[in-house]
Order: sequence, then structure tokens, then C-alpha cells
Amino acid sequence: MRIGSLLTAAALLAASAAVAAQPAYAAAPAVQITKIYYDSPGSPDSGANSSLNGEYVQIKNMTRKAVNLAGWTVRDRTRRDDHIYTFGRLTLRAGKTVTLRTGRGKNTTTTRYWGRSGGTLAYIWNQTSDAAYLRNASGKLVDSCSYNSTRQAYKIC
Repeated sequence: MRIGSLLTAAALLAASAAVAAQPAYAAAPAVQITKIYYDSPGSPDSGANSSLNGEYVQIKNMTRKAVNLAGWTVRDRTRRDDHIYTFGRLTLRAGKTVTLRTGRGKNTTTTRYWGRSGGTLAYIWNQTSDAAYLRNASGKLVDSCSYNSTRQAYKIC
């Protein structure tokens, strides 16, 4: 074997080892928070059901398989017990999105309702900064999205 060929083989072997030694990056979550609409339309916030339903979180299944969301939770940064939503029976089909609205309404496969009522104290999402946390049925954090802005009414996560 020629010296040039040996050097080339050694360089390729070293390069392969360097690539193999690179840290593995965490894969994107299979289920993700994709949008938080934190400032419902209208001014001022009236606490009416239509206003409460104007704020919402969207959650998307990014995989090619259905995901059972039963027992999964969404919460905000406050850590108050009444700011936790727990999904009941819901299978989120591949590539589909479910919208979780703050107010009351009839649950469907694409829209869920937190069931909040009672005026201005019923809102979940702060209008200046907050965070949404999505946990699976075992309590493991799956995804989160935070915002810190009064310039927009929503955050694309």
C-alpha cells in the first residue's frame, strides 16, 4: 500500500471517529405545543365565554401514528391547581392538531374546552408573559412554550 493511501485511510478513519463522537441531539417531541393565543380579541377582556374561548393552546401530533392523550396535562407557569387541564379520552391522530380553549363548550376530537367561567379571573394565559407546559400521563414534560411580549396576541411555538 502506498503512503498516500495510508494517510488518506487514516484521515477518513479519524473523520469517522469524530462524527461518531458528536453528541446526539434530542429529537423533537412527538407531540408539540404549536401555538398559544394568549390575548383574546376585544378590549378589555370581558370574561364572557366567547372572550375566554378566544385564548387557546394548540397541540399537534407530529408523528405518523395516533397518540392517546388521556391523562396528559397542560398548565401555565402559575402552578395553581385550577390552572391545570387534564385530557380525558382523546386519541390525537397522526399529523392532527387539537385546540384547547379556556372557556366552556362541547368537546370534539379537534377542540377541547378547559371549562373556565366566572369573569376576568377565569383567564389562564397572562397577556404579557407566561409559559405552557405539556406533560404526558406519567407526568414527564413533553414540551413547553413561553412568551414575553405585549406586541402580539399569540406565540407560534
